Amino acid sequence: MKENRPITTYIILIANVAVFLWLSMTGSTNDTAFMATHGAMLTQDVVGGKWYELFTSMFLHFGIDHLASNMIVLIAVGLPLENLLGSGRYAVIYLVSGLAGNVLSAAAELKTGDFAVSAGASGAVLGLMGAVIYCLIRHRGRVGGLSLRRVFLAVFLTLYMGFTNSGVNNAAHIGGLICGFVLAVLFYHPKEGRSQHDLQTG
Repeated sequence: MKENRPITTYIILIANVAVFLWLSMTGSTNDTAFMATHGAMLTQDVVGGKWYELFTSMFLHFGIDHLASNMIVLIAVGLPLENLLGSGRYAVIYLVSGLAGNVLSAAAELKTGDFAVSAGASGAVLGLMGAVIYCLIRHRGRVGGLSLRRVFLAVFLTLYMGFTNSGVNNAAHIGGLICGFVLAVLFYHPKEGRSQHDLQTG
């Protein structure tokens, strides 16, 4: 199988890092008020017409640790997944999963009345993990050096840490994860007869 160059993964990585560096030079990425004025999502703003925050918030992060954790998973999961799906479908899964996670987050906040400034690529990254889970299922548990057991463990730990710590947007995580899995079901139809060596390239 011919490998696809994972250009989209690197573009996403560079975009996130570039936005973080720019914001760090102009203010504090740990300041929720500062982040809210630079594209982080506030559900009241979205309802009031600032729909773009559903998108812009995906490229903002609260501090270097938040950025690093998301980018590490992006590289680990994104490179083999983009090689498998191709850049176009991969980009759609990333962006739509991130948007779906933010929409579910906004809906949950409207229901509970518990509002917070939200930012991060976690919903999109969880979408990639959801897509990888489907691909792994289709390929007997191993793709591009990833195993189903490891990905399940990573998802479990992510959700567990989210539900046992405050300030984590669990709705965005769950929404992104489910969306990524569903999109992979729709997009990914592997040809029969691929060798195990082909499936592990990436």
